[in-house]
Amino acid sequence: MTSTTPVPLSESGLLAAHAPLRPDPAGPAEDGHAAYQAQLGGPVYVVDFGGPADGPVMVCVHGLGGSYHNWLRLAPLLTPTCRVLALDLAGHGRTPAQRPRPHVAGNQRLLDRFLTEVLAGPAVLVGNSMGGMISLRQSVLAPDTVAGLVLVNPALPLPRGAYPAPMTLALFAALFVPRLGTHTLARRRARTTPLALVEESLVRLCGDPSRIPARTLEVMERAQRERGLTAGADAAFVTAARSVVAGMVRRTPLTGYLRTAAAPTLLLHGTLDRLVPVAMAHAAARSRPDWRVEILAGLGHIPMLEDPDQTATIILDWLAHEGRPAAQAARRPGAGPAPGPLSQDIPTSANVAAGPAVDS
Repeated sequence: MTSTTPVPLSESGLLAAHAPLRPDPAGPAEDGHAAYQAQLGGPVYVVDFGGPADGPVMVCVHGLGGSYHNWLRLAPLLTPTCRVLALDLAGHGRTPAQRPRPHVAGNQRLLDRFLTEVLAGPAVLVGNSMGGMISLRQSVLAPDTVAGLVLVNPALPLPRGAYPAPMTLALFAALFVPRLGTHTLARRRARTTPLALVEESLVRLCGDPSRIPARTLEVMERAQRERGLTAGADAAFVTAARSVVAGMVRRTPLTGYLRTAAAPTLLLHGTLDRLVPVAMAHAAARSRPDWRVEILAGLGHIPMLEDPDQTATIILDWLAHEGRPAAQAARRPGAGPAPGPLSQDIPTSANVAAGPAVDS
């Protein structure tokens, strides 16, 4: 297996010439991971979780209201063989709202600039929820930048007769009323502690919130507290939420992207997802029999946080088999030592258990 000692991005051979990337002046991210700012029309927060420079490059794209924190439990299980990066989308985490606007189309353009101006070649995109919608869009509009797709509970076109849970419908209905959306979010934050807001969201997001360890709760609480101090975060959330719902309901052009995406694709979806019904994954499986689709029993909207071991096992097995072309395309020629055969570099479901322990 390739060495897991992280080579700094500046020395890794993974960056484009003159990449507009600098270390974040605030220092490392959570758990000591290297943090950067990419200047892409404004500062974009980027976290390097590490991994071998000669491994497949994976770029994680979070969902609505998320940030790089969403990948803290999954990334360490992938970095023994993959180089894993994550960015905070516009109006999320530590990336301020900026031009382009923080809706799906604007954040896809932001992702495109990151892939073309910062990285030296294509990457496997790992997208959750809204991040899955954005990643799918990127793979069709700029296929040369995407080696493969891992879609985790992605926001896809709503099949007829499928609807989110009532609590989700009520939340999103308020966001569509002019001026009411930001007022509702601000009022909830003023009346509720950051920890209570996190716990409330996990009820919606998880099949079983008790699977989220205390350490992860602490990290999410800090992120929620930071969000409350970020100017424009509520307005960005409302803008992004409206564009996600519109994409799911209107079905076009998202249906076209679903039908024409050429990148090798793995789709994972929890059966207890209250935001994006699992019927979407079943519909995608019928539409794209060439995709590998894994239905995760008992998990909710964020399986990478709820059950990172199972999520990593499936991703690594896909990279070694159906996603092997994607893993090969996401490698950088000449970056780090010459890799051995891919089947030896990428652990399968039989040996992934030998990876590092997850956060607890």
